Amino acid sequence: MFDFSIVTSWFDSLLRQTLGLGDFWSILIECVLVGLLIIVGYAVLAIVLIFMERKVCAYFQCRLGPMRVGPWGLLQVFADVLKMLIKEIFVVDKADRLLYYLAPFLVIAASIGTFSFLPWNNGAVILDFNVGIFLLTAVSSIGVVGVFLAGWGSNNKYSVVSAMRGAVQMISYEMSLGLCLITAVILTGTMQISGIVEAQTGAWNCLLVKGHIPAIIAFLVFLVAGNAEANRGPFDLAEAESELTAGYHTEYSGMGFGFYYLAEYLNLFVVSGVATTVFLGGWAPVCIGVDAFDTLMGYIPGIVWFLGKTFAVVWLLMWIRWTFPRLRIDQILKLEWKYLMPLALVNLLLMTVVVAFGLYL
Repeated sequence: MFDFSIVTSWFDSLLRQTLGLGDFWSILIECVLVGLLIIVGYAVLAIVLIFMERKVCAYFQCRLGPMRVGPWGLLQVFADVLKMLIKEIFVVDKADRLLYYLAPFLVIAASIGTFSFLPWNNGAVILDFNVGIFLLTAVSSIGVVGVFLAGWGSNNKYSVVSAMRGAVQMISYEMSLGLCLITAVILTGTMQISGIVEAQTGAWNCLLVKGHIPAIIAFLVFLVAGNAEANRGPFDLAEAESELTAGYHTEYSGMGFGFYYLAEYLNLFVVSGVATTVFLGGWAPVCIGVDAFDTLMGYIPGIVWFLGKTFAVVWLLMWIRWTFPRLRIDQILKLEWKYLMPLALVNLLLMTVVVAFGLYL
């Protein structure tokens, strides 16, 4: 499989040796280019996910979805983005302006930060630290602060109630998410993102096969907890329209609301991307032990494998959203504290036993 570090090494030598730039300018140019790639990829994926959500929703409701703006409705999202960009940004009376304006930036910063940890290809991991999983969970937790500040700073009783619901839900389900990731770390023996992918080689290049029963349980719990962490149905109680209008971003307009809208869809992609990385082999191709088939699969670029697996998980989570009804707040917390977290703790012990006695494949 192609190693993208060849390209990055060539570009670094081009700046330092061919163009004669020093360390400072070389690193600055590389950081700016990587930042631009992250922002462009973030925006493009947001457009794709919004359009995909509308079409998947329409499919489950026996509708066509957006069809009028452009062929098959392909330009509908661009029209909505343009409308959002030119919307007036109003100031809420008696709102805490510092918190009100700071909250959307915290949410989008947490979303982009976690997005930067995703491994797109072999040698194409932007943030690849030896404690990558720990940093990933730490950065993602910043979004909780943005949600709570949005409700508190808006000076709106519905927004405050929504923010309290959202914060309690996200903090609770972070426990199960963390336990599932620790389960995978125990099996792979590393917290580095690229190391976790490389540790899944063999046994179909997939942790679900290598770790069998405890890995499958961790994967299922991770999907449920990740769905709740992203505030998506049936866990979207913080945005219950019949009770709280638009939830914690009721008082936001223009790009203030747009930041929350983008973060919701990209958090869906991040959850799916982390699930793909940790449990489904990331950029590694699917291998079945047949030389001809495995060689053929190896010719497919790693980024294609990563995006294919990730969008499969995205589709699954969208299927869940448009199938199950919204849960009550007591049901959401009961599911986490009485079922998911105890199950994740027992599964963590089970994975420890599997690794200690070498029962994995």
